[in-house]
Amino acid sequence: MSAYLALFRIRFSAGLQYRAAALGGIATQFAWGFMLILQFAAFYRTNPDAFPMTPSQIASYIWMQQALLALFMTWFVEHDILSSITSGSIAYELARPMNLYNRWFCQATANRVVKATLRFVPILLIAFLLPEPFRMTLPENLEQLSFFLVSTVLALCVVVAFSMFIYTTVFYTLSSAGVRLVASVLADFFAGAIIPLPFFPDGVRQVVELLPFAAMQNMPLRIYSGSITGSDVLWGLGLQAFWLITLVILGKLAMRKALTKVIVQGG
Repeated sequence: MSAYLALFRIRFSAGLQYRAAALGGIATQFAWGFMLILQFAAFYRTNPDAFPMTPSQIASYIWMQQALLALFMTWFVEHDILSSITSGSIAYELARPMNLYNRWFCQATANRVVKATLRFVPILLIAFLLPEPFRMTLPENLEQLSFFLVSTVLALCVVVAFSMFIYTTVFYTLSSAGVRLVASVLADFFAGAIIPLPFFPDGVRQVVELLPFAAMQNMPLRIYSGSITGSDVLWGLGLQAFWLITLVILGKLAMRKALTKVIVQGG
């Protein structure tokens, strides 16, 4: 365990050097956040009764989504991992006395956390100072905040476990472009990255909320915004834990099978 914690710290420290990229990302996320809130505000004025979320909930949902985008974005991949597979340098990875799946999992998690750390505070500080309907609000109570934090950690782990499947496919295809495109589009849409799940038709939403994608950003953002409360929160946390365990087990089995067929040429 100490080796994986050390790896996490090294990756985290290295990621803190990219402050200029973080500033550019903050500006982009503010522009995108304002655009989304204005879009939903226009729809809300058209028919408020048909809206499943209040303007305040939508603003909180969107700003927290932008602040934690690095944790939840399914289209982000570790190019170092992909390069190690296609170039053959994975031979060095396999020679290390560390489980490859666990190593890559820690690496991907650390890189996402450091990206979010550089952007999280500036975005939220400004979002709390904005006028209505753009202002972000705090959770109603400490319990809601606690559930949000737990759900965020679970969502991050689910996203990383999902991305591990993408890395595993490269052992067979030698290119992740096609798989990444399909996986990121499906995951973003069904995880509420484009449209929050409460806006889905009831029949579709009930099915989508059982998929692993709903265990990603959908759950922590809806808990924070107050879109989901009571026993539904506990059900959501349980679903996240279920999909995390399932994806990790399946991911390890898939990687173990892929590694049995690895052939590295050259030297």
